[in-house]
Amino acid sequence: MGRFLVRRLLGAVGVLLVVSFVTFGLFILPSKISGGSAAYLYVGKVSTPGQIAAVERCFGLDKPFVEQYKDYMVGIVRGRDFCDGSAGGAQHCPAPCFGYSFQFGRPVWELMMDRLPVTISLAIPAAILWLIAGVSVGVISALKRGTVIDRAAMMTALAGVSMPVFFIGLVLLYVFVYGTFAFLPPPTYEPLSVNPTAWFQSLLLGWITLAFVSAALYARLTRANMLETMGEDYIRTATAKGLKPSRVVGKHGLRAALTPIITIFGLDLGALLGGAIITEKLFSLPGLGLLSIDAIAKQDLPIIMGVTLLGALFIVAANIIVDLVYAVMDPRVRLS
Repeated sequence: MGRFLVRRLLGAVGVLLVVSFVTFGLFILPSKISGGSAAYLYVGKVSTPGQIAAVERCFGLDKPFVEQYKDYMVGIVRGRDFCDGSAGGAQHCPAPCFGYSFQFGRPVWELMMDRLPVTISLAIPAAILWLIAGVSVGVISALKRGTVIDRAAMMTALAGVSMPVFFIGLVLLYVFVYGTFAFLPPPTYEPLSVNPTAWFQSLLLGWITLAFVSAALYARLTRANMLETMGEDYIRTATAKGLKPSRVVGKHGLRAALTPIITIFGLDLGALLGGAIITEKLFSLPGLGLLSIDAIAKQDLPIIMGVTLLGALFIVAANIIVDLVYAVMDPRVRLS
């Protein structure tokens, strides 16, 4: 187990380095190849050549690409100093430094940590909800194969998979906020520590939206896996030995059927923690997704790079956790 963890951690570091190099190159190289300068994004279109040159010196944009990447990665570990070029003032970005946003006037890491609790509040409850609902419906549908319950569940799941997030979110807003059955106030996020009731109300529709779409997919996958697993020889052997049906389904059937579900769940949750862009925009939730949208609109490259790397970190961490859970859920899996 120890060597497995070491290998996975080293592999995770390698993946993050590759992602950081590619991400940094996508934002820096085009301007260097075209002969332009990313300094325009900080000083604006109305600027003098002197201001642009000063910003390039402050950010190191006049250096070769490899040196710029090295400075960026060192800044994540040690921190960096930035200046705006026009006023000559310096700004210190403490480690971990993912750059400095002059659009917001703050280090990128601070901005992401301010928004991360909102995204976590949206992602984790929604993930728990869609996992429980999707697996439960899938198991019931598999056990009631061919019945009205099975057909109704799969039709609902097909509808959920077919409808995009923004459509479901808008329908929920119309019905429960602005329509005849309105009982929720317009989405206005409040932290849990400030107003628990307002926090719950502001996130409820977001949870339902994400859970409905994902639970539909999980229900279909669980049903297919359960049908395959329940036809295995060891399931028939357990039934022939006289074990209770609930024990056969729960301990032997479902446990093996959940193995691929765990993989998808880990990836989905990791990606969602990187920012649920559409959902956060629909329900005015100031999380990482909404931060990304604002950064794209304002061409704030350090924020976009920071959110991208943070999302990659979540996905890599989720993969490691999934590998560890495999050994617990399925005894056929052995970690060496």
